[in-house]
This record gives sequence, structure tokens and C-alpha cells, in this order.
Amino acid sequence: MREVLEIARRGRRNEHLSNKRMSKENTYKMVDLFAGCGGLSLGMEQAGFTPWFVNEIVDTFCNTYKRNHKLSDDHYYVGDINNLNTHIDEYQKYLSDITIVCGGPPCQGFSMANRQRILDDPRNQLYKAYLTFLKTVRPKFFVLENVKGMAHRIEDIKQNFKDYFGEEYKFDYQILKAQDFGVPQNRERFIMIGNCMGIEPSEIFKEIFKNKRDHFVLKDALEGLPHLEAKKVKGVKYTENAESGFTECDFVYPVTEFYHFINGEKEINKLYNHKNRYNNPRDIEIYRRLPQGANSLHPSIADIMPYKSRNGIFKDKYFKLDENQICKTITSHMRFDCNMYIHPWEPRGLSPREAARIQTFPDDYVITGSQNIWYAQVGNAVPVKLAKAIGDGIMKFLR
Repeated sequence: MREVLEIARRGRRNEHLSNKRMSKENTYKMVDLFAGCGGLSLGMEQAGFTPWFVNEIVDTFCNTYKRNHKLSDDHYYVGDINNLNTHIDEYQKYLSDITIVCGGPPCQGFSMANRQRILDDPRNQLYKAYLTFLKTVRPKFFVLENVKGMAHRIEDIKQNFKDYFGEEYKFDYQILKAQDFGVPQNRERFIMIGNCMGIEPSEIFKEIFKNKRDHFVLKDALEGLPHLEAKKVKGVKYTENAESGFTECDFVYPVTEFYHFINGEKEINKLYNHKNRYNNPRDIEIYRRLPQGANSLHPSIADIMPYKSRNGIFKDKYFKLDENQICKTITSHMRFDCNMYIHPWEPRGLSPREAARIQTFPDDYVITGSQNIWYAQVGNAVPVKLAKAIGDGIMKFLR
């Protein structure tokens, strides 16, 4: 049986190589599930893949994706992936000859303490839906991206894939560190890569690791952006001025190595999503007093620190970032407050544009929606340059 499968794999690979030689310009079609605002898609696109079909359940996130990618509305399914799977026949014309399917299904049921079978846990239904979609579309490659804790259940996950696909796909995983690929951020992700072309996953990861480079630090991402101050009046919306920032304004960027890293050779003359939020006077004073790299336990704020009786629990309630280090992990919690992301030299939290730069989005990538939703979208995204490194590694086996 294995010999038959191996022959089939070779046949599919030879057919693919033959088709590749017949066309000078190939379209490597990509499907992005749980796409969010499009960070993973953008990185894969920079590597040479063509976003072809997109699924995202949150309208606002999908609007950002549409604002920044050239895809007609019929190439999107805005809604629950389970419903997409139910009506998949209606989208078959978009899902034939797919090169790669990527996705990071939210999986709350992957804790080590959870002894329940993964597919039986109702919190993992989106993971199950991802497997169902793969089984229907059967792309040449797939990428499963998630929190590093997913590795705790790797044997269960491997068994799930074998139950769904038998020996059709070869797959394995690595924990990738975004900073290894230039991202100025401490962000580790579980990345599983599979293919039905007979390629050993270890060879693909070898190619990905060839894209490692020295990382940038936080100062590289923040330097040169306009000064902002925290808003001091609560409840005032849509304030647009030089002090609190703009949704969009003219701007001349300092051209630095980091600028070229995220923007290439593009000349960008607009600044987007660089606005600050309201902070109360106590928080602003805490931001001002804390030295870089210090948290809630620092003596400089002992007299005004809230939660004094629970400082051990809330030691990272406030954290001032260090400009000479990589940033802590950007998360969607920033939509609530930026107390854990205090700007290193200004008494305020990071702006959404600064967070987007740390996630290596280019400066002309426009985030839509309200300001709090800007933070949520950026925090949920895959760093663009991490995605590009993954895409570059896979592309080595296609060109």
C-alpha cells in the first residue's frame, strides 16, 4: 500500500513539475482560513503566493483584508468556517488546483491538563473544521499556525491528521521564533507544514531556517514616528490632531534599514493608524516614572500603584518597554489598554501603527474599523516577515 502511495506522490509531483515547465508565469493559489486582517496572507504573497480564497468570520477584520488585497468579493467567505464546509460545493470553482491552504484555528482545548480527545472537545470545533476543509480541497501544501502550547498535544494532532488523510500527506512541526526572522518581537508560534508531493517536512524547515537574520530591536520600529501624547479627556471620540494623532495624514518617513525591511523600495508618504487613546492622570504618571524594562513592582511607583495588596499577581499590569530589546508579544489585549506596552520614551502606550510595525506590516497597510479594533486586528495577526520566511521556504519546492 505504501509503495502505491509513493508512486502516486511521485506522479503528482512529476505532473506538477511538467505543468510548471509549460507555463512561464505560475499562479500559486493560496487559501487563508481564519485570515484576520491578513498578516499571514501578506507574508505569503511577498513570497510569491497568490491569495485566492479567504475565510474570516469578523466583518471588520475582513474589511481590512479587502482594503489591502486585490481580490473581488466573490473570493471571500465572511462567516463561520463550519457553514463554509456545509456549502463547500458552491465555492468549488474557487477551490480547484489550490497550491496551499493556511490557517490558525483558535484552539482553547489544547492544554496539557485536558485529557479529553482533541476532536471531542467542543472548544476545538474550529480545528476540526480546518481538517474537514483540507480533506475536501486537498491542496499540495498546508500550513497550520497556532500558539506554541499546541505542541503539548502533538501526538494527538498527528493521529488526527492520519485519521483524516492516511498516508497522503507528509507533515511535521517546529516552534518558530519570529525574532529569528527579523521581527522585533518575542513571539513563538507552532507551525505545522504538510504536503502531498513526497517532500520531507524537515527539508522544508531547513529552507525556512535559511531565512534567519539578525533581529531588529524596538527602537528600530519606533524611531522617527511622530510624537504623541495620551488623550486626557475621556469619551471624546474621533479626535484628530497632532497631539493625539491621526487616522491618516501626510508624513515623510526617515529611510532606515528597518523601513526597507518592512516596505521594500516603496516610497510611502502617508501615515496611518497612528493615534493614542485616553489614559487617566495616575496611569500617565506611572508611565512617566517607570524606567525602561521595569514593571509594577518598581519602587518608583510604589506610592501610586493600584492593586498594592496583589502586586505579585499584577506585577506585569504595567510594563515599560526597553528600546534596546525586542518587544514583548503583541496581543489583542491591547484593545483594552496598553499598560503592558508603555512606550519607552514617551508617557503613553504604543499606538496601533507602532504595534503594526512591530508585527512587520508595511507602513501603507491600512487598518479599518474603530481604534480598539485596530489593536485587536494587529494583535491577532501573524507577523508578516515570519509568514514570508515560511512562504519562501515552501516556494523553494515549487519554482
